Amino acid sequence: MCYNNTMLGFAPHGPHWRRMRKFVSLELLSNNRLDKLKHVRESEIKLSVQELYQHRNKSKTIGSDKVLIKMKRWFWDLTLNVILRMTIGKRIPSFGNDEESRVLKTALKNFTVLGGKFHKRRKSSGQFKGGEDFMDVMLSNLKDEGDHHADTINKATCLALILAAVDTTAVTLTWVLSLLLNNRDALNKVVNELDIHVGNNRLVEESDMKNLVYLQAVIKETMRLYPAAPLSLIHAATEDCRVSGYQVAAGTWLITNLYKLHGDPGIWSDPEEFRPERFMTTHKHVDVKGQNFELVPFSSGRRMCPGVSFALQVLHLTVANLLHQFDFATPLDEAVDMRQGPALTIFKATPLEVLITPRLPASVYDTSS
Repeated sequence: MCYNNTMLGFAPHGPHWRRMRKFVSLELLSNNRLDKLKHVRESEIKLSVQELYQHRNKSKTIGSDKVLIKMKRWFWDLTLNVILRMTIGKRIPSFGNDEESRVLKTALKNFTVLGGKFHKRRKSSGQFKGGEDFMDVMLSNLKDEGDHHADTINKATCLALILAAVDTTAVTLTWVLSLLLNNRDALNKVVNELDIHVGNNRLVEESDMKNLVYLQAVIKETMRLYPAAPLSLIHAATEDCRVSGYQVAAGTWLITNLYKLHGDPGIWSDPEEFRPERFMTTHKHVDVKGQNFELVPFSSGRRMCPGVSFALQVLHLTVANLLHQFDFATPLDEAVDMRQGPALTIFKATPLEVLITPRLPASVYDTSS
């Protein structure tokens, strides 16, 4: 499943892990690289929201402006498309049912990332134009490493990116919207903040995020209540050591219960309640980047998730654009079912279905550009 310990997240600490961690961090997830790929995130989110708007217009019925949307599929497709655009310059229409979309989705869901063959074929046929993307860099730089073949490293790395980014980000987006629909005061505060700092004549951009402090607090509070991976990946002691007076033998496994940590009543007042305001008052100094151990949805230390900056950028920009461009309601105005399903990621047990209505002038939803 992990290609004989080739996959980054599960590879033991050693030369291969260090080499691939550095490679992925520098070539795809570094702040410098993410800044260069800013246009990819913004354009992909814009395209996906436009597709949502078009789907709504095609699906609405006479006498009703509201259209029922299954958000799990849209969130999953959006996050997948951002990753695909960053790696191979390819996207799948959010509501696409053509043969190519079905084949590629099936392949990806079965964790077959085509090992760069699709990318090589597309480039050789002249369909690809522009500078190097991440797949180019991998194909040019990855070499055989002992028992690890370069093609295997390529597939394992792509799979690690999909596993780590797509499902966890889509799950978090689902919980953000679910919590806001069940807490209308908070939803109204986010929308009012967007109206003040963005207005209703343009789309939200990444440069707006510094002003959307309440939205940032909502994202933090969601990750506190529903960390996408409630149990950290397995860590192991590399040598005998003592921790807080306890003797720990080399090879001992450590699995951190992040869900329990984030709900510790000794740290968080009313820990089960959704209170974004806590991150603007009592816990305004707390972030999610591994330095504040009471909130570590991306873990901490040398093996923490390297995609923390990417994830936050996609989360903030997606939520901001959705709430800026659409009004959301639930069927029959019922509360969202917040039951959790059993899995490695903390997904919602029941689908999130919402009714959407555009809230901006039609000219803002320009689908021609």
